[in-house]
Amino acid sequence: MRTISWMSVFCTVLTVQTVDPMLMLAQQPATATHVPNADIVAVFESLNGSIDKQVRVVDIGSDTNVAVGILQRRQTDTEGDEVGAILHHQVAEVYYVVSGSGVLVTGGEASGDQEFPSTSPVVTELVGPSGSRVIRNGQTQVISAGDVVVIPAGVPHGFRHIEDSITYLSIRVDPDQVLPSGYVNPVLQ
Repeated sequence: MRTISWMSVFCTVLTVQTVDPMLMLAQQPATATHVPNADIVAVFESLNGSIDKQVRVVDIGSDTNVAVGILQRRQTDTEGDEVGAILHHQVAEVYYVVSGSGVLVTGGEASGDQEFPSTSPVVTELVGPSGSRVIRNGQTQVISAGDVVVIPAGVPHGFRHIEDSITYLSIRVDPDQVLPSGYVNPVLQ
């Protein structure tokens, strides 16, 4: 994995600034949180076949969290119009693609809704209440290293095609604090 660039820092700042500034003034934290590249790399190296791991979850005040996750998806190719997707009910995501590329499909007509159990680590640690869907006729876009994608809460998203692999940082905006404030990946402790 290559070193995370200034763009990931920019995306984090941009994401934090998109939260209502007036609310942030009411309960503004007194310090910033630094997420060093070494921490992201350490968590990435611990993926061991999993797709997604949270690096940390930060309470930014006004009952809002921002989480930083690292993901890697391997080769996939979906035939036909349908794509398996995930949908997060309360958490928005901003992807910064570190390496690789893929065809991302968002939105569209959803069917086959299945909710993840409330005790699943996907819900309790990664992205809050979520479910899987099959989507058709969504927006299709090729994303690759250096690109940024903003996925609002409630928008289904999945990959149609990944040639080799795609690695991306996910900045997760959690306005309801459904993710565990103060979480630090165990690899870092």
